[in-house]
Amino acid sequence: MMLNCDLGESYGAWTMPVDEQIMVHIDMANIACGFHAGDPLTLQKAIGLAIEHNVAIGAHPSYPDLAGFGRRSLAMADDELIACLHYQIAALDGMARAQGGEVEYIKPHGALYNDLMQKPALRRTVMQAVASCSVADVPLMIQAHPDHQQLSREAAEFGLVLLFEAFADRKYTPEGYLMSRKESGAVLNEEQAYEQATRLMDDGIIIASDYSVLSMPVDTLCVHGDSPGAVAMAESLRVALTKRKLSHVRPGANA
Repeated sequence: MMLNCDLGESYGAWTMPVDEQIMVHIDMANIACGFHAGDPLTLQKAIGLAIEHNVAIGAHPSYPDLAGFGRRSLAMADDELIACLHYQIAALDGMARAQGGEVEYIKPHGALYNDLMQKPALRRTVMQAVASCSVADVPLMIQAHPDHQQLSREAAEFGLVLLFEAFADRKYTPEGYLMSRKESGAVLNEEQAYEQATRLMDDGIIIASDYSVLSMPVDTLCVHGDSPGAVAMAESLRVALTKRKLSHVRPGANA
């Protein structure tokens, strides 16, 4: 099981100072592509840190929504969204290659990530975009879900491999989706997040908001870089993963 974090999300005078501190604890860095956060210098620095610490670089594209940090849903035509994703992925991969790295997987951000889980047509458009982007044969990271077999079948139609992601610091609905950040209790505190993460490591389950049990395969755990205590959480989860001797393989190894 790998540990990932959303990074490269500073923009101009607005800074998210956790990149350097957290990079030493994670396996995968989901780096913003400029459409929800991340200016060119920020992305360059985040990529350099990932390469320095042997952390896999993932493109973290979003709806074009800087003002809303990519957390607002946008109605976009299929061709417009595909072009938007191709643009972001190619930009980040180009910057990575300039430093001797490359994009190894794709993880949509924010509202796009949540929307594709609940809208099959949108999900297929995103899969089509990833399958046809300039970076060949990279996995698509989406939310782990009890209906994982159907999701894998859909991805296979596009020749894609999925990486299933769970969140240490987010509450889940009984249907297996992330609870909206607008709802009370949607973001877990450090103690709750650690408990949820270690339960996943040990038992492969998540306790939903109604206390029902969700069972799903998980390839990687996410810690949000903008969550309070993110660095301490990443450090404690790295210790927990190491103690359990849970293997972590670079994203493209099974593609």
